[in-house]
Amino acid sequence: MARSTPEKEPGRLKQMWQVFQMTRRYDPAITWLLIASFIVPTGLGVALAFLLSPGNILGLVLYIIAGVLAGVLVAVIVLGRRAEAAAYSQIAGKPGAVGAVLKSGLRRAWTGSEMPLVVNKSQDAVFRAVGRGGVVLIGEGPRSRTQPMLDKERANIQRVLPNVPIHFLYVGPDADSVQLHKIVPALAKYKRALTKAEVLAVNNRLSSLGRGGLPIPKGIDPMRVRAPRPR
Repeated sequence: MARSTPEKEPGRLKQMWQVFQMTRRYDPAITWLLIASFIVPTGLGVALAFLLSPGNILGLVLYIIAGVLAGVLVAVIVLGRRAEAAAYSQIAGKPGAVGAVLKSGLRRAWTGSEMPLVVNKSQDAVFRAVGRGGVVLIGEGPRSRTQPMLDKERANIQRVLPNVPIHFLYVGPDADSVQLHKIVPALAKYKRALTKAEVLAVNNRLSSLGRGGLPIPKGIDPMRVRAPRPR
């Protein structure tokens, strides 16, 4: 019986090409952004080479190489961020999209669950994240429908944790809503109010409440709709 050989993972250059192809379908400006991201640092390196090391061959070479490497690094960073935004744009507006961000996009300073605290019949939902900034309740859906849900959840939390800051984020069709790919940066903007130990204690206390809502499709994993990120 023949053994099936595992498929080889694509190399890094191929991964980057796949990410670029996927991103370009949803973000046509990415080509010019990447060109600019590479040219500007490279040009700066060349300019510094001739300004600071005229006639010094070794200095010229080192500055130029440094500029090229900086250009590659900046281009990779720009590609990664635009690819993430493009991936999230594919699931924007779908039930559970916020949960997908909380599952795969949070940094170590924050914790969150892909499952909502509560869901109404229109599949509007409330999600929760806990971090150094306190507790953040995220409403997924029109603000007019999620606001009462958020207010109720805040009251529930204040009964057990009266001294913990509670913030609201709105992700939906309203003009002042936060886009999916900006949820994590929005969380980072909250002023630190809790220590690491307090974050753990607050998260454990809230998890012990065991609150849940109506069934909702589990969070849509963005990793399923985008090519692997370049490393």
